[in-house]
Amino acid sequence: MSSSRSYLAFVLEQLAAVEGITHRAMMGEYVLYIHGKVFGGIYDDRFLVKPTPAAVARMPDAPREQPYEGAKEMLLVEQIDDRAFLQTLIEAMDAELPMPKPKS
Repeated sequence: MSSSRSYLAFVLEQLAAVEGITHRAMMGEYVLYIHGKVFGGIYDDRFLVKPTPAAVARMPDAPREQPYEGAKEMLLVEQIDDRAFLQTLIEAMDAELPMPKPKS
């Protein structure tokens, strides 16, 4: 199952206060970036984020789910309606995410 554009639009609207958010479609799903760094994505209409220390600290009981078979587990964001929470979560994750490797 792939994710719907309407769910992507909803998540992006919830993240509108966070500067530097972009996305890219990939095989029916959507990868989410902050300042060019991957922080999560939309997979099967689920908003998943990388389990960085900041994300785990803010969502210690979040279910861990695979975005697709064979992938590393990510955290399911269940507080999708709480814009303030989402902003603090993503901004805290931004500081911990590695910069993307330069393209050669």
